[in-house]
Amino acid sequence: MTSLPHDQQADDPQAKAHLQRYLQSARDALLWKLEGLSEYDLRRPLTPTGTNLLGLVKHVAGTEAGYFGLVFGRPFPEELPWMEEDAEANADMWARPDESREDIVALYRRVWQHSDATIEELGLGAKGAVPWWHPERREVTLEQILVHMIAEAHRHAGHADIVRELIDGSAGMKQGNENLPSTEGSWWQSHYDRLEAAAKEAGQG
Repeated sequence: MTSLPHDQQADDPQAKAHLQRYLQSARDALLWKLEGLSEYDLRRPLTPTGTNLLGLVKHVAGTEAGYFGLVFGRPFPEELPWMEEDAEANADMWARPDESREDIVALYRRVWQHSDATIEELGLGAKGAVPWWHPERREVTLEQILVHMIAEAHRHAGHADIVRELIDGSAGMKQGNENLPSTEGSWWQSHYDRLEAAAKEAGQG
């Protein structure tokens, strides 16, 4: 019995739902890290390369718009000049003073809707092409791009977790499930001191 090519096979709805759930959990985590912060704290560069919370959201929004849009011939309908080839280096990784939190969050949510429509309408085996990838691996499937964007979004959600902790000490995996020991602040200081002592001991050989 001859099987159909992968892009013509019926989807496993549960498999697609699992992938979409993991993508959505990263989206939600990124936005949760913005809650309760001032405009200044949202934009503060907290690493030598300038990593900041609002810039992470702007970057992931632009990246997702490209992967679920142009890659499958369904371009996101809004212009994102910071994602163009001639854009200033790192233009997608920070927010200008005239770009508000509300603007960037609303854009990200519109990107979700566009992406989710692509995911809903195409099969996991649907073919696309990533023009900014090397020609030898440019051809992709929707399933591959879902996995890629899950990895991308969760990577940056991890960055956001560290940046938020540096701002005000808030940490955790997601709202309602911090995935951290339930302890008092004094325990964390003791834990920190213990790790610092261990690092020094190891460094001294």
